[in-house]
Amino acid sequence: MNISPNSVVALTYELHTTNEEGQQVFVEKADEQNPLVFLYGVGMMLPKFEEHLTGLKTGDEYSFELSAADGYGDIDPGAFADLPKTMFTEAGGELPNVGDVIPLQDNNGNQFRAGVTAVHDETISVDLNHPMAGKNLVFSGEILNVREATQDELAHGHAHGADGHSGH
Repeated sequence: MNISPNSVVALTYELHTTNEEGQQVFVEKADEQNPLVFLYGVGMMLPKFEEHLTGLKTGDEYSFELSAADGYGDIDPGAFADLPKTMFTEAGGELPNVGDVIPLQDNNGNQFRAGVTAVHDETISVDLNHPMAGKNLVFSGEILNVREATQDELAHGHAHGADGHSGH
C-alpha cells in the first residue's frame, strides 16, 4: 500500500538542522523500536513533510530538506517578551535559568513553551518562537509500515499505534 490520505504510517527518521557554518547538527531520531506512527493527511504533521512521503510504501527510504518557511517558520522578531520575575516567585517557585524551556499559558488557557534567553534584575526574557523556527530541517529514514486507518482512528483523528490497537 502506498502512503495516501487516511493511511497510518510507521517510519524511522533522523532529523538534522544546518548550523551557521553549513554543517549538519543532529536533533533527534525515531528508530525501529520506537517509530513515528501517525495518521496521514489529517494535519498532525508538517504539510511539506507529508508531501515528501506521498506515494511511498513499506521498505522505501527517503531523504529531503525542508526550508524554515516550510518547517516551523522564520523567527518572528515580535515573539520575544519580558516577563516579571514575580510570575515565578509569587507561588514559591524557583527562577528559571538561561536555556531553560518553561511552560506558559495565555489568557485563553492555551499552553505553550518558551525558551529563557536572559535573566535580568526584574524580568525574565523569553523567546516564544518554536525551537526549530528559522532552521532548515533535514529528514532521512525508512517507511516501516503503511496500512489503512481503522474506523476508530478516522473518527478520533489520530493513529492508534502501528497495529491500530494501541492508544486508548
